[in-house]
Amino acid sequence: MRPFIFSVIAFFSLAALFAQEMTPEKLFEIIEQEADTVKVTGNSYHFLLNDAMLICVFDENANRMRIISPIVERDKLGEEELLNALVANFHSALDVKYALSDEIIWSVYTHPLRELSEYQVVDAIQQVYAAALTFGSSYSSTNLVFPGNTKKKEKPKPKTLNKT
Repeated sequence: MRPFIFSVIAFFSLAALFAQEMTPEKLFEIIEQEADTVKVTGNSYHFLLNDAMLICVFDENANRMRIISPIVERDKLGEEELLNALVANFHSALDVKYALSDEIIWSVYTHPLRELSEYQVVDAIQQVYAAALTFGSSYSSTNLVFPGNTKKKEKPKPKTLNKT
């Protein structure tokens, strides 16, 4: 048992040595590589990805970061679309969630800032973009879907806000 415990401790010690702490500067560099354009506004980065607007907001003191994309105004949706988004939050939106704020439906990814890896940032950008793009159809952030009651009623895709 002792060799196993020693191996586990050694593994996590080595992992800690190679872990890199995410900073706003590193976050900006990653976003700049992925995005078409980036604009810095205080503690947020506004950027375009394939004509979709995304925003990364961070707070170093609170160790939080979120990447968001506006999808559609709430008053342009029916109850079915909202219910479909809630079902998707459980089955197909994965690391991204659909959320309502200021009467706008958003695609949202949240994570502690310092613990983010470069891969997670790139993946988050792709998932936020995909969830915004597929709202109203498959409501998904990746090709992976968790099993269960995933039935959604399909409707024509509503006019989106995230187009420039």
